[in-house]
Amino acid sequence: MQLGQNKFKRALQDNRQQIGLWCSLPGAYAAEALAGTGYDWLLFDTEHSPGDPLTVLAQLQAVAPYDLTAIVRPASNDTVLIKRFLDLGVQTLMIPYVQNAEEARSAVAAMRYAPAGVRGVSGLTRATKFGHIKNYTNVVEQELCLLVQVETQTALDNIEAIASVDGVDGIFIGPADLAASLGHVGNLAHPDVVAKVENAIRRIRAAGKPAGILTMDNAFARRCIELGTLFTAVGIDAALLIEGAETLLTKFRT
Repeated sequence: MQLGQNKFKRALQDNRQQIGLWCSLPGAYAAEALAGTGYDWLLFDTEHSPGDPLTVLAQLQAVAPYDLTAIVRPASNDTVLIKRFLDLGVQTLMIPYVQNAEEARSAVAAMRYAPAGVRGVSGLTRATKFGHIKNYTNVVEQELCLLVQVETQTALDNIEAIASVDGVDGIFIGPADLAASLGHVGNLAHPDVVAKVENAIRRIRAAGKPAGILTMDNAFARRCIELGTLFTAVGIDAALLIEGAETLLTKFRT
């Protein structure tokens, strides 16, 4: 039995745009319903949602038959959490709140076995098809994809240093926390925030790394793509559900 190829990682290497959807609802049923809608990737969030490794396991199983990439965001840049998601078979992780090159190197180490890293070894995991991928430890790292989030002014100041870390495959801009860091909490459309985001995309691309972002502003999403984002999340499942429900209700309440 062979390890599956990370199509998302290959797409970034080939400069192909990947449109994604953020999943904050922890249920497998919602994940499976969204899996057939045509997005290139779904992100299962465990930082700002009730999700955890067990709920993510069910989501991974639900979307496995579909032609998309499942990305997981751990709650923090934590070696144990990263190990647990890798053992579940997650090939692409997005690590929140990476401030500098040292923190990026810590995330990389958590993705790699010794002597290059600190990932614990277990042969009977979902990632190894419960022992049926015999050469898993020798080939897995070429299929793993590490995305790190820059979400503060400090992180922006360190973009080039973060991008230079071997093992960082992409840099994602977190606009909400960035807005707060700049003194504009809740105001993602503030000109200062927009300017910082646009400049960050340019700098990430100039440093030779794929850039990503989440924005529910369709016009700004297109602007980010024009500037060079390659993994672009354009919606959040809970927001789409609420918006659809409210829009339907207004048709009857008016």
